[in-house]
Amino acid sequence: MKKPIKKSLMIASALTIGMAVLTPLQAGATSVKPTNGVTVQIEQQITGTITGFNIDIDRSGVYLKGRDGKNYYISFYKFSKEQREKMNLVEGQEITAEGGVVESHSDFITFEVYKKERLPKDVPNEELTKLEKMFNELVKLEKELEAEMGGMTQEEFDKKYEEITKIYEAMYKIERPYTIASWQPQPFEEYLEDYGLSKKNIIIAENDKKELKALYEEWVKLEKDVQIDEANLKMEKIDKILKPYYLQLRHPLPTFEEYIEGINLDISAEDLAKLKTIYEDYRKAVGDDNSKLMRKLMGEFYNIIDQFRVLPTFEKYMSRYQFKINKADRKQLKQLYEEISKLDKKEEQAKIKEKWEAFNTILEPYITANKDVLISASKLTINGQVYLPQ
Repeated sequence: MKKPIKKSLMIASALTIGMAVLTPLQAGATSVKPTNGVTVQIEQQITGTITGFNIDIDRSGVYLKGRDGKNYYISFYKFSKEQREKMNLVEGQEITAEGGVVESHSDFITFEVYKKERLPKDVPNEELTKLEKMFNELVKLEKELEAEMGGMTQEEFDKKYEEITKIYEAMYKIERPYTIASWQPQPFEEYLEDYGLSKKNIIIAENDKKELKALYEEWVKLEKDVQIDEANLKMEKIDKILKPYYLQLRHPLPTFEEYIEGINLDISAEDLAKLKTIYEDYRKAVGDDNSKLMRKLMGEFYNIIDQFRVLPTFEKYMSRYQFKINKADRKQLKQLYEEISKLDKKEEQAKIKEKWEAFNTILEPYITANKDVLISASKLTINGQVYLPQ
């Protein structure tokens, strides 16, 4: 078994749109109405064609396109990792799923799923009670994060994420004594190989390699003794030594001149000077692996860039949306969009913001109505083979 990874229970990112068709499993089944206005059965059968997968490595869900043109996401979290691997799903394949509707991606990972995925069977009830309480608080925070994502500042996001991280770390400390018994650490050479350095002919200096091996062996001993904080300190030292090596794996950032040439915008000399300063600070933040500062600087950079961007035509802008908009709303949207296009981006920010808000107020109900219906699958039929959760 490899290094124990602190696998987050963060909400799944719905980056790909999929659709499916719903058929009630039984007459008289209770119906619910999700936030997107699609009335469906609590227990139902869905048949559709796979259009995409969740971005995680476990393929814990698929997006489907159905005959009715609606959007659905099917979660496989009730099924074991081994089952998910054996399914060998591909885009364009038709599957049938049975399951229930949930309101949020966070609802896919129930406490029962968490126990099955993370915990051995010998965890005492007293510890399970503590874990369940923390798990429920974690899901509550994740739902809040999911609901507020669009309107949060970076500071608000970081604060919420920090709360989630603290709860997860507390859960990990309870888990670790029970999971350690089945943990088999990798040999040091295999651990290093996972970084992929040798594939890129990146050679670790002998003195660094010697120190890394000693730290790794100390880390393994501390993990086995469940001295989590001390083990984390050793891992931080390992990461610090390895950082200059794995940074070589990344594609080097272009110079400011190379980058700005690719943007191809008519930017004033004054703003170019500001952009160059921000960009050089960003390059340094990348070297320091300071993700918080990187996000802040990129926000500042593109706030300036956006002032010089020319909006595409209304028709091209709206082509990103696959749903239909009624004639009256579309006419109003086009009028607002053309008014925004005519305003000076540097001098009329307040008016631009006001009109975008009006634009989004009209568009938002259509976006909401076309969101995925979220289904937690409890039975799957793939190429005639039936899968039930194990």
